[in-house]
Amino acid sequence: MNHLLHWSSIDEVPTDLGPTVVSIGKFDGIHLGHQALLKVAVEQAEVLGATSAVITFDRHPLALLNPAALRLPLIGVHQKAKLIQAAGIDALLTLPFDEALSQLTATEFVENILVKTMNAKSVVVGVDFRFGRGGAGTPELLAELSQIHGFTLHVVPPVLVDGEKVSSSLVREILDAGKVERVASLLGRRHETTGLVEHGLKLGRQLGFPTANMSRSSEGYLPLDGVYAGWLYSDGVRHPAALSIGINDTIQAVPRLMEAHVLNRKDLDLYDKEVTIEYVAFVRPSVKFSGVETLIAAIQADCDKIQGILDLDS
Repeated sequence: MNHLLHWSSIDEVPTDLGPTVVSIGKFDGIHLGHQALLKVAVEQAEVLGATSAVITFDRHPLALLNPAALRLPLIGVHQKAKLIQAAGIDALLTLPFDEALSQLTATEFVENILVKTMNAKSVVVGVDFRFGRGGAGTPELLAELSQIHGFTLHVVPPVLVDGEKVSSSLVREILDAGKVERVASLLGRRHETTGLVEHGLKLGRQLGFPTANMSRSSEGYLPLDGVYAGWLYSDGVRHPAALSIGINDTIQAVPRLMEAHVLNRKDLDLYDKEVTIEYVAFVRPSVKFSGVETLIAAIQADCDKIQGILDLDS
């Protein structure tokens, strides 16, 4: 895989950076719509003999501009960098979305960042792209500025799946409904959560189903509370897993978390390891059980069902 150059401010970008093809956006989720932008950027960079680059932000602009409307991100900063690299992009500039950046006019953004800092010869954006103070910058304004500053502009149309425009808000809405199979068709891959396994209350172990508790600082949006079939990746090995998201209120309510029980294994020590969870299918919603015995029976039934979903019986 290509090596990804990653800069966290415009001051880190080399002053002798050669010509670039730049795509700009929040890129939350790196769904099929984002992937279409990245594909055009990589192709244009090859044509021009330039560096393909992405400009994104360390947080959603709403975190500064309207915190009450902010939703949790679909992916974290490390996941985003990894997916951008996998798309073949050469360089990533993650700008801190602070007061100073929010006050840059659209024209200043183009002159200071695209032209002076990034040496952009071509720019790739989506049709809904907005930039600059108050979101006043549009693809139309960018087209005008491209004439002045001598870069080409590619405005990429949205990607439709089953007649619906793929967007980060649609992905989040479908995850909130637990439909992880459908989300995979919008992402071009299965949705994932990545993070450290931490020590929990050991309730699963007491029930005969030891679980790996994912740290609450894990990256990757948690879908609807419930039980899912999935895979757990650790040290390059893929393990079949029953995934549970919720507050565990049958025995002792805890803050919302995701835990994974690796099927047919009780000897794995995953504590303090970074693991990746891949969501395959929704099994059932969260339920509060009347007691421990009914809970154990339900977990066993879940594991049996997941065994079939993951095709482990063949």
